[in-house]
Amino acid sequence: MSQSFDAKAFLRVVTEQPGVYLMYDGAGEVIYVGKAKNLKKRLSSYFRTHVSGEKTRALVRQIQDVQVTVTHTETEALILEHNLIKQHLPRYNVLLRDDKSYPYIIITDHRHPRIGLHRGQRKLKGEYFGPYPSGVAVRESLHLMQKLFPVRQCEDSVYANRSRPCLMYQLKRCAGPCVAGLVSDEEYAHQLQLARLFLQGKNQQVLADLADSMEQASQALRFEDAARFRDQLQALRRVQEQQFVSGNVLDDLDVIGLALERSLACVQVLFIRQGKVLGSRSYFPKMPPDTDAQEILQSFVLQFYLSGIGGREAPAEILLDRSLPDEELLSETLSQHYGRRVKLRSRLRAERARFIKLARTNAQTALASRLAHKSTLRQRLLQLEEVLATGPIARMECFDISHTMGEKTVASCVVFNQEGPLKSEYRRFNIGGITPGDDYAAMEQALSRRFHQADTDKLPDVLFIDGGLGQLARAEDVLARELADSPRKPLLVGVAKGVTRKPGLETLIMGGSHEERHLPADLPALHLIQHIRDESHRFAITGHRAQRGKARTTSTLESIPGIGAKRRQALLKYLGGIQEVQRASVDELAKVPGISLALAEKIHDALHH
Repeated sequence: MSQSFDAKAFLRVVTEQPGVYLMYDGAGEVIYVGKAKNLKKRLSSYFRTHVSGEKTRALVRQIQDVQVTVTHTETEALILEHNLIKQHLPRYNVLLRDDKSYPYIIITDHRHPRIGLHRGQRKLKGEYFGPYPSGVAVRESLHLMQKLFPVRQCEDSVYANRSRPCLMYQLKRCAGPCVAGLVSDEEYAHQLQLARLFLQGKNQQVLADLADSMEQASQALRFEDAARFRDQLQALRRVQEQQFVSGNVLDDLDVIGLALERSLACVQVLFIRQGKVLGSRSYFPKMPPDTDAQEILQSFVLQFYLSGIGGREAPAEILLDRSLPDEELLSETLSQHYGRRVKLRSRLRAERARFIKLARTNAQTALASRLAHKSTLRQRLLQLEEVLATGPIARMECFDISHTMGEKTVASCVVFNQEGPLKSEYRRFNIGGITPGDDYAAMEQALSRRFHQADTDKLPDVLFIDGGLGQLARAEDVLARELADSPRKPLLVGVAKGVTRKPGLETLIMGGSHEERHLPADLPALHLIQHIRDESHRFAITGHRAQRGKARTTSTLESIPGIGAKRRQALLKYLGGIQEVQRASVDELAKVPGISLALAEKIHDALHH
């Protein structure tokens, strides 16, 4: 317990009402956020003579201050606790890092609605089906539906500007509502309803509807229509044979399984909609050692469903692989948050118990895979320390340059720690003020910007330079200049590709001595270097392509002061395109409505100088 924090005096005055407490360390940072039904009882448990759990003892040793916020109910306390954890990211709380959006299938609200993929907030009018675990799962479903139901999947801009039906109509995968006379509104609405029932899992109803439609068309002597309904019926039956529908469970469920080993946890979420397993996702929450499994699961449920990332919503029922002490409270909190009943259940039998077992098995498999990966990475790192004859390596960085014929040069800096890529520390540098294509100058500028007044705690132990001796020499000059007063200096290593540029034939050039080293192609330490080098190359080239694409789609007129959207449109419309604007004289530019002579001179000067 901290000497400067008087726990006894604090506990004498703390309230017994429900609320949230924030614990601070000596630097004034929030290190833990918790909620309690009775604040006095809960906080007293931290300051007993004998505190159970190493995590709690480590936390208490760092407490310098505790602040409490009283709430009306325990439900309010839960929601406030979630918001404060999201705001402060305390190191002793279980933290879920999940910024991925979840894709849905949407049926839009139009005269001729479209079926398509949707991500993000559900602001568009229409019906949503999902969420799906990945975009691949949605695209597979859409591709399948295109074969079954001729409902358009094209964007609204395409639909509104067609004068003839597209290839999808010729392939009989769209009814062609974009062109008048190809399909009636009633028939299109009928096909859309069949697609809607299919997404809701009501396959038997779709089959019955198609059989009735085929019979009616046959009796009315509309044999082509009857044949089309027959083909649809047969296609749907084939699909139904391939799909897995488990038992009679036709509800929307999320099933959560937890695996815990060696201070690493995996939470597996199984997405089940209308009885079909749409897929699953693995999450590895950040947590302090010795964290209880129930605390991990409760923190995950709160952060997963209250954050609303990517338009995510909770289904009516969430199955847990173990019971929680606050299960009823969590159900009440989620129900209040969504404005409808959301039930958490852990004591299950029959079909639902099978789903729980499936989620837990997936969690254990994913955790074993992660632990094996960490073990492999650790072995590679230990071997790299031996190969480079350096001390323990905690941080590595790699720099690379990317451009196209000198255009839009971008430098990348990727960071690896003992657990692999540290993507939050990646950086890109847009290079300017150099001779186009001068990679040496680009590397010098990027390194100067990275290490100028750099934080000593974030200096790498090893700095890889993707390039040969010339690039390495520039890097040595920059580090000698920028880190002249630093007590720590990274080990510099150049990674030069072989003549054939094939993986495994790289040459390592050691900083200082410029000794060249060739590692065996099957050496795990070399595989780690290749991984870092390839990641820096990928990060650099994606940044360069984004910059190049932006340059291709940005009008040169946009950078001229005084030329807004209306004047830009007037120039292009009056003169007939950007090339004519560039060819125009000052007098011709001044004839454009809204362009004065002074502004025409400014435009001419900007385009030619």
